[in-house]
Amino acid sequence: MAEIPYSTALIVGAGPGISASVARALAAAGLKVGLAARNVEKLAPLAAEIGAATFAADAADPDAVAGLFDAVDARFGAPDVVIFNAAARVRGRIVDIDATDVRRAVEISALGGFLVVQQAARRMVPEQHGAILLTGATASVKGFALSSGFAMGKFALRGLAQSAARELGPQGVHVVHFVIDGGVRSAARPDPTDSPDSTLDPDGVAESYLAALRQPRSAWSWEIELRPWVERF
Repeated sequence: MAEIPYSTALIVGAGPGISASVARALAAAGLKVGLAARNVEKLAPLAAEIGAATFAADAADPDAVAGLFDAVDARFGAPDVVIFNAAARVRGRIVDIDATDVRRAVEISALGGFLVVQQAARRMVPEQHGAILLTGATASVKGFALSSGFAMGKFALRGLAQSAARELGPQGVHVVHFVIDGGVRSAARPDPTDSPDSTLDPDGVAESYLAALRQPRSAWSWEIELRPWVERF
């Protein structure tokens, strides 16, 4: 198996589920790991488990994101893997939903993604080296009823990933967007006994994130879709 050609990872929007599994896998592969979220107290058990550093930041705030990267630089040096996992869900009928809530959802998923990609690129482009991974969802490619705000943010994040991959790839920076097309398994959300494997195992998802980091630059993916094998397309 190819070695991961990176040394330091920052996960923005860290928490349980996919980001926790990715953090464990990165640490097991020998990378230094930083975990960022608005509420860092929830990250304490994971950080202690894998020896990660934690950073408080609001992904939708330009000054906070710039400060986050400065803090990571001071602690570890510039990260050469950056994973954006932040998102905000807002549900409701279009005729009823609060526009302020929609704005916040789009700011976190879309603007937050841009701010993180921008700060990462400013560090990676001069080195001609780095990887930026963006966590999408089914809503990145298909908007559902009562989920317009979430779909808007995720569609925008996918557009950012596509543009960034085309712009930054020739400069040595690998950008990958992951379409997480299904529910993610957890202790609170196990597979129904009559429908095994109907959700995504977060550890399995993490394997695909690390596989992307191992891709040779002559054959980079810009987008990877992951879904339960039992799903009917």
